[in-house]
Amino acid sequence: MASEAELIARSKGGDPEAFSELISRYEDRIFNLAHKVCAGLPAEAEDVYQETFLTAFKKLPKFRADSDLGTWLYRIASNLCWMRFRKKKAEPVVPILDRPHSHEEGPQFRDWSGGPEELSRKKALREAVEAALAALAVEYRLVLVLRDIEGRSGEETAEVLGISLAAVKSRLHRARLFLRDRLDQAVAP
Repeated sequence: MASEAELIARSKGGDPEAFSELISRYEDRIFNLAHKVCAGLPAEAEDVYQETFLTAFKKLPKFRADSDLGTWLYRIASNLCWMRFRKKKAEPVVPILDRPHSHEEGPQFRDWSGGPEELSRKKALREAVEAALAALAVEYRLVLVLRDIEGRSGEETAEVLGISLAAVKSRLHRARLFLRDRLDQAVAP
């Protein structure tokens, strides 16, 4: 198995198999980031996912390895999300919450939870979380997804987004407060 540095060098030299190997190492993480940031907009998420690797392919010769390749790819994906939502700010966002899951999205597992009441409660909670994420401004959603869902450090999140660590902490705090308030409203009797 080739090292990442070797694959980058071979990719810069025009080896398509090396670039394909790099994609396979990061595609799941970029796919998950795009789907979580584009909350309920699968077509947008798929576009971001594809554009991330197209952009990486075009700009790989300029990659200086100042940062980790994964961080660089996260930055590309985050910037693409940011640009898409900045353009669409005036358009209303209607998340698709009840779309059926296809086999391409991963394996389906049997739900071992309780009866219909429990399933209904879980569905309502999932919908409330997805709706709250979709309503969250993209600059806060990016920080929340990178830190709380993807498990990135504050420093890496700051590097990916090109902001200070203090800004990451502030945005994360505001995002969590926003989600808490939205979820409190959604589950209030």
